[in-house]
Amino acid sequence: MTKKSVDNHVLTAPLPTQAISQIKPESSSQTFLGKIRHEMQFVRGRGAFEISIVVALILTGYIITSLVNPTGFAFLNPNNLSGVISQAIPVLAILGLAAGILMIAGEFDLSLGFALTFNAIIFIRVVEAFGWLPGIVAGIASGIFVALVNGIIVVTSKIPSFIATLGMSFFWGGASIFINGTSPAMLTPGPNREALEFLFTQNFGFFRAQLLWLIGVGIIAWFFLHRHRLGNHIFAVGGNASAAEAISINPSRVKLMAFGIFGSLVGLASILIAVRTSSIQPGGTATEAFTLFAIAAAVVGGTALMGGRGSVIGIIVGASLIELIRNGLLLARAPGFYITLFVGVTIVIAAVFNKLMEGKAS
Repeated sequence: MTKKSVDNHVLTAPLPTQAISQIKPESSSQTFLGKIRHEMQFVRGRGAFEISIVVALILTGYIITSLVNPTGFAFLNPNNLSGVISQAIPVLAILGLAAGILMIAGEFDLSLGFALTFNAIIFIRVVEAFGWLPGIVAGIASGIFVALVNGIIVVTSKIPSFIATLGMSFFWGGASIFINGTSPAMLTPGPNREALEFLFTQNFGFFRAQLLWLIGVGIIAWFFLHRHRLGNHIFAVGGNASAAEAISINPSRVKLMAFGIFGSLVGLASILIAVRTSSIQPGGTATEAFTLFAIAAAVVGGTALMGGRGSVIGIIVGASLIELIRNGLLLARAPGFYITLFVGVTIVIAAVFNKLMEGKAS
């Protein structure tokens, strides 16, 4: 069989896997309304459509409540909107895409929170020593390195990624202390910090630079995952690795690629967090919760826990839902543990819902 025929079979082979069903068929309708209907049919059952309705309802409730009681529930306050929409949502959405793409490939990386700290410290140390541009390269390269080390352990040892990355999370937390000591790593004021703030946290009035980064990452991720052959391979391996291997897809190589993508996105998020806060405490305790929230964003957005199903739009909407509800709880002055309680319950409900929705998409 020629290479060309093998590539064609990646999309057409009648295999018992969710992965192949993720490839959207072409619309037979030539009208605009017909194409819109076709898009909605494809989105339904994959989480994005249903969760978008929930987000719209919550937004409507927040807006009405804020208009009625602007002092008691200041959701429409420009500072609040800038903080939630332009800063909190983009970071969580990028981390959700990292976790979600890896989950679609059938793997987890529970070292995400500790890796955030490790990458941010590498970024800050390189910026202070060599400048802002080498620092950006080092921060993203550090994320890829951490993820590939985790991925190689998982692929070569065949132990569950859940266990392997849980153990490695403590390693990367200890490594950040080994590199920087127990004192925080800080971006000192000066030209390097000013350049970084313009690139990653600049206030453009109605939005901040983080939102632009999310839009760029989201567009690239959508085209890669839903329109590129390698994205189809990720779905195929996550849905049924044996079936994917039968049509000449190398599961180990695809999973390592997914770990690499995961690492690059976590590295970018590390930079966004470090520039925004200007300091990072070694050890990972400050960013540990991001692991739970990133996985929650992916699951709430329709990503299957067992792999093979998910969407970029769904993950971004899932991250938006989590941050909106977290913001609503803070504005309502709810106790802090309510947020953790909500995330835990949301993951369970979303997982049950996703299980019920399996096979519903056309």
